[in-house]
Amino acid sequence: MDGTVLCAANHVPLTPISFLEHAALVYPDRPAIVASAPGSALPRTWRETRARCVRLAAALAGLGVARHDVVAVFAQNIPAMCELHFGIPMAGAVICALNSRLDAAMASVLLQHSEAKVIFVEYLLLDVTKEALSLVTKAGARPPRVVLIKELLDKSSRHPESDDKTYAQAYDYEYETLVANGGSSPDFRIRWPADENEPIALNYTSGTTSRPKGVVYTHRGAYLNSIATVIMNEMVGPPPVYLWTVPMFHCNGWCLAWGVAAKGGTHVCLRKVTAAAVFDAVARHDVTHMGGAPTVLSMIVNATAEERKPLHTGGGGRPPVTVKAGGAPPPPQVLLRMEALGFHVIHGYGMTETYGPATFCAWKPEWDPLPPEQRARIKARQGLQHLGLEVDVKDPATMRSVPADGKTVGEVMLRGNTVMSGYYKDAAATAQALAGGWLRSGDLAVRDGGDGYVRIVDRAKDIVVSGGEKVSTVEVEAALSAHPAVAEAAVVGRPDEYWGETPCAFVKLRDGAAGESVGAEEVIAFCRARLPRYMAPRTVAFVAELPKTATGKVQKVVLRERAKAMGGVVSGSKSGQQQPGLGGLKTEQGTRSKL
Repeated sequence: MDGTVLCAANHVPLTPISFLEHAALVYPDRPAIVASAPGSALPRTWRETRARCVRLAAALAGLGVARHDVVAVFAQNIPAMCELHFGIPMAGAVICALNSRLDAAMASVLLQHSEAKVIFVEYLLLDVTKEALSLVTKAGARPPRVVLIKELLDKSSRHPESDDKTYAQAYDYEYETLVANGGSSPDFRIRWPADENEPIALNYTSGTTSRPKGVVYTHRGAYLNSIATVIMNEMVGPPPVYLWTVPMFHCNGWCLAWGVAAKGGTHVCLRKVTAAAVFDAVARHDVTHMGGAPTVLSMIVNATAEERKPLHTGGGGRPPVTVKAGGAPPPPQVLLRMEALGFHVIHGYGMTETYGPATFCAWKPEWDPLPPEQRARIKARQGLQHLGLEVDVKDPATMRSVPADGKTVGEVMLRGNTVMSGYYKDAAATAQALAGGWLRSGDLAVRDGGDGYVRIVDRAKDIVVSGGEKVSTVEVEAALSAHPAVAEAAVVGRPDEYWGETPCAFVKLRDGAAGESVGAEEVIAFCRARLPRYMAPRTVAFVAELPKTATGKVQKVVLRERAKAMGGVVSGSKSGQQQPGLGGLKTEQGTRSKL
């Protein structure tokens, strides 16, 4: 319009770096970072954290790190990881937080692909890093310089000795020394982005179905998704105390590595996530918020009496501990048990390509009077988009939206300001993922009638087609999880000579249930009482653990190989038959008549 201008007074590039500046100004003496383990020298205040991050940025600039250079981090949820999420972007560089469970071979592949100039390594991961860097050198690439992080969060870990010559030769700089010396560059100024669409982070997908792809985040997208995630997590009122049970390498901790600073909250760092550690940290630090995949929720609800500690559950004006669940559809039974323990669970859905969280099941007051089981089923849905983007369920061929009838299946698609800029060095994959102006998720879903909430029925690659009928493994897993003896369950297709394939369930029993003579026939009968007969698992394999990624997602590609190794189901075979190829897993199958 006439008279309007775009200038420095009314336009500043959005960046989550500004959250740290705000926290240090408004909450200078509030604890910013604490370690969960007792006896730690932390906490650090927001004033101290800001000063350390600026010195860290200055040190990186002194090492020759330029704008848009990639700086890798190979660490668990330790205090340095929080600082690096600000210090690296403040140097104008791009943070690449690597999965802390990578083996040396994959780590070397990602270091070469990212062309990281520097890598910050937690001491306990130095052996893997040494091997990975050796592979980088053998491949003819230039390895990054290594900065060693020596801080430990628990007394059980061996502390690095200063005179350990073997380790001294494995790194170039030490983290605390680097941070301290960063103050020797008095002329350093924070490198704010000139354009908010400049890259801030490079995150690699989990690689559960293919080789990991490098997803590029921008300052703008990270800023917006941080704000949206803070709102989604109901971080209202006083500054939150956030327990790190979500890996910070995963979508930058669902963008809360930055978002907690926006509220002047406190990061409670937890290296190893166990039920006992979670309850202890919640009680000792007065935790208000946390998050995790359904496997984390399952760990909590299956905690022993000795591991549990009393929680504040809303009495005296204090809200209960709010848990943002995501990563996979949580079984309603797990949500029900979390609620019984006193946790307030918010369920959402997202992808690495959407900066983490993209949708959430926004709760409505009219659902409060419903029976607990019905409330849990409602909450297990993926819901609708948060404030940063738009979600739809479309026919992937016609790109038409499916009706909200709870039956018509389509693909979840997303678009908006918190969708990735693209895949690093992979223009073809970027074009394919964003074809038609929407990000294609590969997840199959319906929109429920009445409220239009999205409900995922399966991954496109996970759906089981049995005798022409499509079986939602998510629905079968929910039925299995309702069995009182089942701790976790995952379902894949197993070849069948008559039906093509049938559902095969891999089941982990709860502690103590193994001695209760829980058999496959009982589990199958339990499912048949709750599902159409064709959906009930034909095969049940009892396992000690389900294979998972570091973010808690079940690796169904591994389970499909195991199911395939069992061989095809022979129609009419007897129940209780041991199946080959599972390396000693107890496996049984029930019978299924030809309908």
